[in-house]
Amino acid sequence: MSVYKKIQFDCKHFRGSTPCKPNKERGKVCDTCNEYKPFDKRILIIKLGAIGDVIRTTPLITGFKKLYPDCHITWMTHSPDVLPKDEINEILTPDFLSFYKLENTAFDIALNLDKETEACALLARVNSKEKFGYILQNQHIAAATPAGEHKLVTGLFDNLSRQNTKHYLDEIFEICNLKFEGEKYLINFNLSLADEWNSVREEAHGKKIIGLNTGCGVRWQTRLWPRESWVELIQKLQDSGYYPVVLGGKDEDDVNSYYVQATGCFYPGHFPLDEFIALVSHCDVVVTTVSMMMHIALALDKKLVLFNNIFNAHEFHLYGQGEIIEPTSGCDCYYGNTCTRTRHCMSDISVATVFDSIKKLAH
Repeated sequence: MSVYKKIQFDCKHFRGSTPCKPNKERGKVCDTCNEYKPFDKRILIIKLGAIGDVIRTTPLITGFKKLYPDCHITWMTHSPDVLPKDEINEILTPDFLSFYKLENTAFDIALNLDKETEACALLARVNSKEKFGYILQNQHIAAATPAGEHKLVTGLFDNLSRQNTKHYLDEIFEICNLKFEGEKYLINFNLSLADEWNSVREEAHGKKIIGLNTGCGVRWQTRLWPRESWVELIQKLQDSGYYPVVLGGKDEDDVNSYYVQATGCFYPGHFPLDEFIALVSHCDVVVTTVSMMMHIALALDKKLVLFNNIFNAHEFHLYGQGEIIEPTSGCDCYYGNTCTRTRHCMSDISVATVFDSIKKLAH
């Protein structure tokens, strides 16, 4: 028999066009190799979405691996840099070659958790024995199975969304015929970059580092906490022996520079995603609105003070690591990006309430 006919193409070590690890490191070949192990399931996850949405979907990796320890996972996303590469066999970005590859690959399980038409259309075209999530049917978005109907309708009708009491992780695990059992977020964490930010701890001189994520992106401006509240909180933290660090991206650079001028607090600047994650890893407590930062903090097991006004608080699962603070007057603009009030509801979140929550979580 030729060497070619002895190749175990279904082995988890098979790399396609280059020597596998057992061959490269130990000189083994398929017909005599005792490290052969086939994949038991091939799984495709389509989660293009925002970075935070991608991070909060990663517990599914652990969920599937509990059920299928030797599964092969392919993930398609716009945010490949945030995914844990050691936990995923193949990470694809949406382009012609990736679409062509998926259309010519057979999967045991394929799921799409985005409601965008292109993602739903892709799930419809993929060859898979089972399909979960959202799919394109009869020219419209539909639930691929009855398990997906609940989350689809709560996204379509505000009154049903307000009544929902399930958090996101329970919902997506149910959609995939799994049971959520506390599986944690996974993230691509660069330990070397984190070590480079040890200077933050040195500058803090033993004080608890409180990361203050002052922005909320450009879409949902109704989530912003007033500038004067941030300034008051920073000063109160400084006076009480904490080390506040203002954080954000390029969009928050001007306002964070303003906080430095007003309080003298530390602002390291804005950085690429991997370095930003490394910086956040040094915080003891993170204060943020519902944003990408929320999911980064949870993935890093940080204590979290979460501002929420326009969303259903039941949607968020904080793993017992934090507290949700909402305006005492409630909020009138559910999932809205404009406020109908003369006095914005976020102004009703007091500095004292936020400080007390930080103090409780920091000790």
